[in-house]
Amino acid sequence: MMNKKHLVLLASAGAITLAGVATAQADTLEDTMERGAVQCGVSDGLPGFSAPDDEGNWQGLDVDVCRAVAAAVLGDADAVNYISLNAVERFTALQSGEVDVLSRNTTWTTTRDTTLGLNFTGVNFYDGQGFMVSRDLGISSASELDGAAICIQSGTTTELNLADYFRANGMEFDPIVFDTSEQTVGGFQAGRCDVLTSDTSQLAALRIQLDDPSGAMILPDVISKEPLGPVVRQGDDVWFNIVKWSLFAMLNGEEYGITSENAEEMLSSENPDVARLLGQDGNYGEGMGLEADWAYNILSQVGNYGESFERNVGMGSPLEIERGVNALWNQGGFQYAPPIR
Repeated sequence: MMNKKHLVLLASAGAITLAGVATAQADTLEDTMERGAVQCGVSDGLPGFSAPDDEGNWQGLDVDVCRAVAAAVLGDADAVNYISLNAVERFTALQSGEVDVLSRNTTWTTTRDTTLGLNFTGVNFYDGQGFMVSRDLGISSASELDGAAICIQSGTTTELNLADYFRANGMEFDPIVFDTSEQTVGGFQAGRCDVLTSDTSQLAALRIQLDDPSGAMILPDVISKEPLGPVVRQGDDVWFNIVKWSLFAMLNGEEYGITSENAEEMLSSENPDVARLLGQDGNYGEGMGLEADWAYNILSQVGNYGESFERNVGMGSPLEIERGVNALWNQGGFQYAPPIR
């Protein structure tokens, strides 16, 4: 039976432990604010998702997630340092603290979510693996790929999905493996393989890099589920919430009709959902250590999810990807954000 002294000591120890946890959880936020910039891990150059433009400015759907986090935390969407990472490097860079968030067309899987010390914060693009072939081959279906030489990037779920698909369908293939997406598309263009396989969004991005994009086609077959989204380290719940709700703010912003053009005007909206999101009715950023205008800064500087999608990968971009399952839940898609309340 414990006496009162033991109970007091245990209570004190518990308080110290909780204080230690709270301090650890705040580390990334504190470090980011002291640094004055978010360390963002991005791809080694994937148009539409994360790639530098002609002036060296990073742009893309994944880039906008990091810009949203910077806007929420620092009030400045441009306060981001971009670190280019290939598929093999990406998780180590996040685990080691080289980057604060990995926003780099990364598939959410059981293994990655439970064994690497990482947390996925949401899905900013629902995708699936497909195949790109030369039109000259006259192929119209993945079922015709038996014996094909296939270009593939190492360190990705694509390798495993490919092996599963060919084994399940009693077919064989010759894998031609590369370290980066640039090398992979280069191998395809040089004729080292008959087929290039990756997520369909990445195929669309790689296709426009070919000397003759019209000479290649993406087959209609989709052989996997590839939910792509930003990733953070485990053990830092405050930062986890910040990255998660930065994406949710963009989704809710689209649902409520708040854009980068009308965000200031919407500050006077009588819609209670809008008022809460924009910090005009309560401070819903307080629990994350943020100011009341955290979501306003995201939507006014970066825009809502629909704006980001359209300018980076949508029908108004070179990739010309339809919204499809990435439409909002009330528009026939999967994209859905919890409410601000």
